[in-house]
Amino acid sequence: MQSSVKNQLGAVRRGRGVGAAELARRVGVSRQTIYAIEAGSFVPNTEVALRLAHELEVAVDALFTLEAEGPFRRKPIKAEVLSPSAPVAGQGVQICRVGDRLVSVPVNAVPYFLPEADGIIAKPGRKAGTAELMVFSPEEGSTKRLVLAGCDPATGLLARMVEREAGVEVISAAASSRLALNWLLDGKVHVAGSHLKDAETGEFNLPILRRDYPGEDFAVVTFARWEEGYVTAKANPAKIRTAADLARPKIRLVNREVGAGSRALLDYLLAQAGIPTAKVNGYDRIAFGHLAAAYAVHAGEADCCIATRAAAQAFGLDFIPVQSERYDFVVRRRNLDLPAVQSLLDVLMKAKLRRKLEVLAGYDTSQTGVVQA
Repeated sequence: MQSSVKNQLGAVRRGRGVGAAELARRVGVSRQTIYAIEAGSFVPNTEVALRLAHELEVAVDALFTLEAEGPFRRKPIKAEVLSPSAPVAGQGVQICRVGDRLVSVPVNAVPYFLPEADGIIAKPGRKAGTAELMVFSPEEGSTKRLVLAGCDPATGLLARMVEREAGVEVISAAASSRLALNWLLDGKVHVAGSHLKDAETGEFNLPILRRDYPGEDFAVVTFARWEEGYVTAKANPAKIRTAADLARPKIRLVNREVGAGSRALLDYLLAQAGIPTAKVNGYDRIAFGHLAAAYAVHAGEADCCIATRAAAQAFGLDFIPVQSERYDFVVRRRNLDLPAVQSLLDVLMKAKLRRKLEVLAGYDTSQTGVVQA
């Protein structure tokens, strides 16, 4: 078995100008022993190691060290991957237990900083939405965690406060409202965020939950109200004001994925203006999340997107409001008593969270924490 002890004996000895035979004589071993140690084929006992360090006037750990272990010490583990796109080998993930399921959430790099991760995707699984993971430590995912799926960029403010106040880490899984609700239905997340508008009543979330998820016992708690509209470059150089402007040949749009409330709003606006989606340059170009869409505008890759005021504000972009929306958290009633879920709901009621949402995100918090159903 190959030794994990590595040594720098040869380099230190030569640096001191000491020959192998001379060092062997001082320590009381053969010259061949010195060569064997330097070659890594022989590991000296404690006494010999101490004598070598003494004669060369260095600390023992300057001569002998344990070889650094690889970052992964366990075999790959299988987990479900919560992502609107296919898993990619090498992508960092955070992991969490949701009931009897092990789920992983890909972490996304942002400009300048790498995100925290528990491990990486070793390879995508044979079944869609699954993968084999290599985790850094068997303890990863065992801490108090909660998975919250949705697209509201301000949930990051909530997540940090929940961690500080209650020691519960909120793992945010980027998802459209519809995908978040489907994950909740499948038992893959603890909380789903939604801002789906019912076309008939104009009400958010509740009619859709009753119609599309009959028989499910969901609790619905409001996070905040926000404004959604057109996000453009600073000073709106393209002069975008209405849906009709999106049909202009030189205007580049970035859209959201199917199932996103923002996409539904765009489709409604285009239909009202009598504009076929085929006339909109960039209608099929997808950004996953409000911040991702706004960043495409900020980076000059698009002229416009539909997103929240908070997303526009985050990148110093212009915002033309279209409608006010209510963003709700949806939880299975049987999970309301989970300590992590209770911690999140308790923080929703704190005045300092509301102040941050109002100032940093421009949200209306008059209904924050209100139970809708």
